[in-house]
Amino acid sequence: MFELKGKVAVVTGASSGLGAQMARGFARQGADLVLLARRKERLDVLAKELESEGGRCLTIQCDVTNTEEVNTAAELTEKEFGKVDILVNNAGAAENAGVCEMTDEQWDFTIDVDLKSVFLVTRAFGNIMKKNKYGRIINIASMYGLVGNTAIDTVAYHASKGGVVNFTRAVAAELARYNITCNVICPGYFETELTTDVLNTEDFSNYMKATVPLGRYGREGELNPGAIFLASEEAAYVTGVVLPIDGGYTAV
Repeated sequence: MFELKGKVAVVTGASSGLGAQMARGFARQGADLVLLARRKERLDVLAKELESEGGRCLTIQCDVTNTEEVNTAAELTEKEFGKVDILVNNAGAAENAGVCEMTDEQWDFTIDVDLKSVFLVTRAFGNIMKKNKYGRIINIASMYGLVGNTAIDTVAYHASKGGVVNFTRAVAAELARYNITCNVICPGYFETELTTDVLNTEDFSNYMKATVPLGRYGREGELNPGAIFLASEEAAYVTGVVLPIDGGYTAV
């Protein structure tokens, strides 16, 4: 079950963190990979690692908030592989501030990177999927797209990720007629190179013990099984689903 051999998976924000982890997970299941990010040198290093698993790998430097670059990435992918089976909208960033302090620039930056980019990438690669009457779109939102929080003021991030959740439902309903599913994963706290310093402080450890039923953050690779399932043939009847992988944070 859950074999992805012969499938082409596109992952945005693949140069580090959860994007790189999911790319490794797909490669181990046999998929060919298309890796998108702004830091191509990081992508090339990852590509060499993934190709050792036996699959093909294409790296494309791409700013996912730029329509022209996104469309070019889709064209290069179709030229190289002729199809796209799996799309993971993972790229993201945020400017953190509360509603009374956030500037227009901070708001616009976060909405562009975390919500508009999902639209741009889904439009470009979704059109390839429509031609082939097959697709698995997996959006990466956040548990903060489902609830508020008292740990950090980050109102635009909450708004953008909440937008991704309902964007997913809309796309699932619209593209089902083309045999394309669309689901969203809402990760909780996961350790990456960007979060490790914060997550491993005493204050944050105590906060997680009080708010996360499993009492800890997600470890490397623990998001992969959810993404692999949603990308698989076995998930053919699963669409419009919101899947929190958060240690129980949103359950309480």
